[in-house]
Amino acid sequence: MTSLVIDIGNTLIKIAVFKLDEMLEANQYEAIDMPVLDALLYKYNPVKAIISSVKKNTEAWQAGLGQKIPLIHFNTLMTSGINNCYLTPETLGPDRLAAVIGAYNMFPGQNSLVITGGTAITYDGVDTGGNYFGGSISPGLNMRYKALNNYTAGLPLIDADADFDAPYGNNTTTAIRSGVQNGVKYELTGFIESYKTGDEQLNIILSGGDSIFFDTLLKNSIFARYIKIEPYLVLKGLNAAIQKHND
Repeated sequence: MTSLVIDIGNTLIKIAVFKLDEMLEANQYEAIDMPVLDALLYKYNPVKAIISSVKKNTEAWQAGLGQKIPLIHFNTLMTSGINNCYLTPETLGPDRLAAVIGAYNMFPGQNSLVITGGTAITYDGVDTGGNYFGGSISPGLNMRYKALNNYTAGLPLIDADADFDAPYGNNTTTAIRSGVQNGVKYELTGFIESYKTGDEQLNIILSGGDSIFFDTLLKNSIFARYIKIEPYLVLKGLNAAIQKHND
């Protein structure tokens, strides 16, 4: 069975085509129109599609794509083998749950920590029994740089620098980089250390647009050998959800 999988994030739209668990094609867009989707439908002839959106505005997709192929709207009741213990599942970001589903399908019966770096940084763990109790949300890398510029009178807006690894800065630009990037690094290592307590074999899965950058920040850490980068984790989780969904 071939499926079309759509993940609408805060910044990008990611779309993939799967044949069962095999990803045939994946692309990301800042915006998308029906001709692009029509080309995928013509090329792969998927039998159904699933869509997840953090913006919750999927009416246009239903009006367009939903007229051509059965379209399933992912929600937090579609746990696909995960025991969702979140106290307010209706407020849980669908991307977070899909990432956890993806992690557990990749590593069933194992403890995993999913770290997603995008507009926000999220930390979500799933245990050996597939139990998801919740996680943490903090400002993303670029959001931190923008906040320093927006909420101060004199600090400039600068970009992240993958080559910066000094413990401190010696001018305003490098001091900002030190504060933001080392702050993110210490946050990452702190959360990982907390989740690794009692399980030295914890899977650490980095996903999202900043996953490669986070991997660079952690390259010299004691956790480096446990890290796995999976840029399409949410798409894989959505695919697992649609494979197990009963029409």
